[in-house]
Amino acid sequence: MTTLKMPKVDNNTLKDKNKIVKDLGEFTDKKNILFEIEELKPYETDGLTAYKQTPLVVVLPENKKEVSQILSYCNKNNLKIVPRGAGTGLSGGSLPLADCVLLSLGKFNKILEVDYKNRCVVAQPCVTNLSITEAVQENNFYYAPDPSSQLACSIGGNVAENSGGVHSLKYGATTNNLLGIEVVLMDGTIVKFGGKTFDSEGYDFLGLMTGSEGLLGVITEVTVKILKSPENVKAALVGFPTIEDAGNCVSQIIADGIIPAGMEIMDKALTKATNDFSKAGYPVDAEAMMIVELDGTELEVNELIKKVELIAKKNNCSSIKISKTKEERLKFWAGRKAAFPACGVLAPDYMCMDGSIPRSKLAEVLKEITKLSKKYNLPVANAFHAGDGNLHPLIMFDANDEESLRKTEEFGAEILKYCVKVGGALTGEHGVGIEKRELMCEAFNNNDIQQQLNIKIALDPSSLLNPGKVYPILRKCAEEGRVHVHGGKTKFPDIPRF
Repeated sequence: MTTLKMPKVDNNTLKDKNKIVKDLGEFTDKKNILFEIEELKPYETDGLTAYKQTPLVVVLPENKKEVSQILSYCNKNNLKIVPRGAGTGLSGGSLPLADCVLLSLGKFNKILEVDYKNRCVVAQPCVTNLSITEAVQENNFYYAPDPSSQLACSIGGNVAENSGGVHSLKYGATTNNLLGIEVVLMDGTIVKFGGKTFDSEGYDFLGLMTGSEGLLGVITEVTVKILKSPENVKAALVGFPTIEDAGNCVSQIIADGIIPAGMEIMDKALTKATNDFSKAGYPVDAEAMMIVELDGTELEVNELIKKVELIAKKNNCSSIKISKTKEERLKFWAGRKAAFPACGVLAPDYMCMDGSIPRSKLAEVLKEITKLSKKYNLPVANAFHAGDGNLHPLIMFDANDEESLRKTEEFGAEILKYCVKVGGALTGEHGVGIEKRELMCEAFNNNDIQQQLNIKIALDPSSLLNPGKVYPILRKCAEEGRVHVHGGKTKFPDIPRF
């Protein structure tokens, strides 16, 4: 494992550890404060496991009043604080600092209200994504966004990263399914944005907070909309001889006005690994495999599935299988959901990248990834949320080998730069975190970044809330003419590259 270089440690804070632990005991039960090294170890990394750092102290508040008091205390005493949900994030968004208070929201794990009349659920932030659907499915409702980690990832983390999932094409990411949130700001102020209605007056602070990666506030309550389960659902499992054929098929399906509930592509390497792992019955000889799911009325689904079959055949598909039962359809998806753990047999470690591209550039980007794989001599497997252009290359490496990790970082950076070059974005759903922060200048100019920094400073003037995340080295960007630091007001730490 490699220890990531993060903002400079405040030695005075380390010396004051005993006092900080004692002070925190005034706001929550002492059993909720962890400070012994063996207690802190589970919190030293998140889903981006190539990097680790043990925090100074971990505190697990039990209610929003305690969260408010802890944030207010840290603000007054100039203490860095890092919020954490389930810790499944893949961009290092909840990686601690050596001199930080890590605020774990693990005890905020209850569904507070199920409101079928308004078709919404009110939940605490550490309720898992899948638990929301499980709470309402007996009444034939469900929550649409479904990240592959939905069994473990928290709804608060989904809001912080604006997570998507395989059904984002038709039903949108978290932001499209979010009605309201309760947030505690860095100074301890508790505010609510949105509610149970589909719109509210004033500035769109709900939109601002969604995807803000824990830099603007700590989420303590979430209200999401739930949907009635569709009358009928079918999925097609399609194999293609080339990735170009698969990409062309995706483009034609959308061009013909068909909006599938989900449309996923995996390359041959990932298809084989996943099939070996989950026995999903995938066409392992195909160079690309696609799952297309359609939902609606029975008549609508049957008609659309025929159109998809025809389009697939026009684009040279080598095989096609239509689900006949719910169990068979779920088996198709079970394989896709298991794609990331399935890669565990391919290498000691892998880094899951996340970028977005125009659908028409799918084949071009995959060719570039293949070239880069040869350049760095690192294997890669690819999964795509094909309908919305969100790609997830999985770079295989050994985290115990520093040179292997360095090459992986460079490989991943080149993939993301290419995404931007073809008109895409640095991230689709994983966020920026620490993984992509030095690449922000690739996607944003001077004014773009400065305006984002100005919003951060307005809510957290000393940059105490989740410092070291999202924004790049200001000095480095300033030298490149990308960012102008106004009058020394920007107090972000000078963060070295990994």
